[in-house]
Amino acid sequence: MPVAVITGASKGLGLALAGALAGRGWDLVVDARAAGPLAKAARELRGAGSRVVALPGDVAGGGHRTALVAAAGELGGLDLLVNNASALGAEPLVRLAELPAAGLRRALEVNVVAPLELIKEALPLLRDSSYFSYPPSYVAEAPYIGEAPFRGDEHPAEAYDPHPYSENSQNTDLSVSHPYVGVHGAVLTLSSDAAVEAYPTWGGYGASKAALDQLSAVLAVEEPGLRVWWVDPGDMRTDLYAAAVPDDDGSGRPLPQTVVPALLRLLDGAAASGRYTAADLTAAPDGASSR
Repeated sequence: MPVAVITGASKGLGLALAGALAGRGWDLVVDARAAGPLAKAARELRGAGSRVVALPGDVAGGGHRTALVAAAGELGGLDLLVNNASALGAEPLVRLAELPAAGLRRALEVNVVAPLELIKEALPLLRDSSYFSYPPSYVAEAPYIGEAPFRGDEHPAEAYDPHPYSENSQNTDLSVSHPYVGVHGAVLTLSSDAAVEAYPTWGGYGASKAALDQLSAVLAVEEPGLRVWWVDPGDMRTDLYAAAVPDDDGSGRPLPQTVVPALLRLLDGAAASGRYTAADLTAAPDGASSR
């Protein structure tokens, strides 16, 4: 069975994605800071018949990251690493003039340093993964990283395109993104539109996500044997958003479960490395084969 490590998996999008993968037969290593909610989530995930290792802890801790990767190795390897855990830096969010230095450091530590260090720990297992192995008739395609990330904005002609050799794919026609020999595991990192847009009070968090986007872009170039995806999931009804903007009524925002099909589409189509938005993935034409 394929194996995934998912950080921040006791609730929200992390738990929703873990549930979908468990339903497909994946074995899982999941973490969260709070032990109680994580244990409850793990019991639910095991109901699908998957092996689930739940390790409470802070992803900013080096020992905890090592334990996550070791647990994946004990399950048989690692095919997908999902960097989902995030920190806001201030709760509620505040303007830059009021942002504590300690809060910004925390956001950078959790949202940038920790994912990179976890990737570094996981690289040997990800490079050994055979999840995306296909017959050698496919031609290798290198990930393309443009000058600016694709945002799904009003200038499609200038939008970032991770499929430079496929006509007008614009991150959406996953059927043209054929897997190829030499592709092994995948890294899926959750980004934010705050990484590319200037929203008042979202400066610290947005800066950390922008840095994470750039790290992901460079990783895609440096590790052509991996699929590297960084995805803006869009607005969701989550505890993180409620903590960020407690006065906002988030009842009309989509639930995290609605984003999961977009993320699974990346796996099913072995999409080329690049930045995606969940909205564009959801709107993509059918054609990718299911795993």
